[in-house]
Amino acid sequence: MLVVMSPNASAADIDRVCEEITRQGFKPLPMPGEVRTAIGLLGDDAKVDWSYIEGLPGVASVLIVQKPYRQAAREWKQESTVVELAPGVRIGGREVPVIAGPCSVETEEQILLAARQVREAGAVALRGGAFKPRSSPYAFQGLGKQGLELLALARRETGLAIVTEAMDERGADLVAEYAECIQIGARNMQNYSLLRHVGRLGKPVLLKRGMAATINDLLLSAEYILAEGNPNVILCERGVRTFDSATRNLFDLTAIPVVQKLSHLPIVADPSHGTGLRDKVTPMARAAVAAGADGILVEVHPTPDKALSDGAQSLYPAQFQELVQQLRTIAAAIDRSITANA
Repeated sequence: MLVVMSPNASAADIDRVCEEITRQGFKPLPMPGEVRTAIGLLGDDAKVDWSYIEGLPGVASVLIVQKPYRQAAREWKQESTVVELAPGVRIGGREVPVIAGPCSVETEEQILLAARQVREAGAVALRGGAFKPRSSPYAFQGLGKQGLELLALARRETGLAIVTEAMDERGADLVAEYAECIQIGARNMQNYSLLRHVGRLGKPVLLKRGMAATINDLLLSAEYILAEGNPNVILCERGVRTFDSATRNLFDLTAIPVVQKLSHLPIVADPSHGTGLRDKVTPMARAAVAAGADGILVEVHPTPDKALSDGAQSLYPAQFQELVQQLRTIAAAIDRSITANA
C-alpha cells in the first residue's frame, strides 16, 4: 500500500500518517518526492484499515500496489531511481555511464593496462571478475581476494569506480570492502539468501537477469534487496537462453522499455554476455543506448586472444574507443549523453 500525501501536506501531517501505520503494526517508509511525499507500507496490507488512513489530514489518496513486487514497482515510486556509484557516476539519470573492463582479473599488469585503456576511451567504471562462476570446474575461477586488491589498485591509479561480482555471502562481504558496486550474476539472480545479504550491506547492487528468468522474476529478485532497506539496485539485461545457437544468448532489448514502464529502477545493458560474439557487441551496445538503457556494461581486454575467460566476446581497446564515440552520437540523438570522466 502507498499513501500519497497532498503537495501542501505539513511535516506534522506526514508524521501523523507514519504514527498511524506504526500503531496498526506495520513499518512506514516515507519517500519525499520533488512535488509531494509518498509513504510506503511494508507488510501484509490486506490487514490495514486503509479507509481510516485515507481520512487523515494531508492525505491525497491511498494506492494499493497490485504487482507482486512492491517496492520495485513504478506504482510505488513514480520518479525514476538514480543510483550513485561514485561522485559524478550516476545510473538512472539523463547521463549514460559506460562500465568496461575484462571478464576476469588475471594479473596486475593486465588489469592496470585495461583500466587505463578503458578510462582513456571514456569509461567511468571498471568491471572485472575476482570471483568467477564458470560452467566447468576446471576453468579459471578468478584470483579471489588478490583480484579485489588488484581492482582497488586500479582504482587508485585511474579513479575508476569498481563493479565486481560476488558469488556467496562471504565473497559479498569482501567485495563490499573493495568495490563501489556488488554485482550479482545471472546464475545467482534467484539466490535469495545472497540477495537478502547484499541488501543489508548497503552498497549499490547490479543485479543481472537470470539466463531463463522472466522480467517478473527479475523484479521479484530485486524486491529481496529492496526489502532489506537497500534502495540502490541496478537491473541488468544480459540475454536469455533460447533454442537458437547463432549467438550465446538472445539479447532482449525489449526488456529495457518494459522494465522502465513497470519499475522505477534503472536498467543497464550487457551486450557482451548478451551475444557472446565480439562483432555483435558494438551493434547491440548502440541499439541498447537507442532503446533507452541507463548504462552499458562491456567486456574489454588488452589482448582478447590471450584472455583466460570470455576472450571471444571481449572488444579490443581500439574497438571500444570507437564504440564510445558512436554511443555519444546516439545518446545525443535521444537527448541524453554519455557520462564523461572527471
